[in-house]
Amino acid sequence: MKKILIVDDQKGVRRLLEELFKKDGWEVQLAADGKEAVERANEFLPDIVLMDMKMPNMNGLEASRIILNSFSDLDIIMMTAYGEMNVVKEALDAGVKKCITKPFDIINLRDTVNQMAAGKVS
Repeated sequence: MKKILIVDDQKGVRRLLEELFKKDGWEVQLAADGKEAVERANEFLPDIVLMDMKMPNMNGLEASRIILNSFSDLDIIMMTAYGEMNVVKEALDAGVKKCITKPFDIINLRDTVNQMAAGKVS
């Protein structure tokens, strides 16, 4: 089963994305901040991480760097607020595979995740 880790400090966003990906047959884990994301990634070993950029305790860029340090081939999709182009460049330089802008179209996001997984997961 494909595994996805959804990281966002907004509970509503986490729940919405959890429901969306469970319907598509994904095994889903949730994290509310960067620190929790690092812990979950180490335990859960996801195929893909959906990572919010702005969160308390540890932001998405910092968490992505730590996770990618341990799992360099992991696909991370960063969710950023509109206009954070400097953050997008930093994230891509750190090894994040794709950045999407909030607010996002959940169908496009689902399709992007599934296409990314298809190239990697059976």
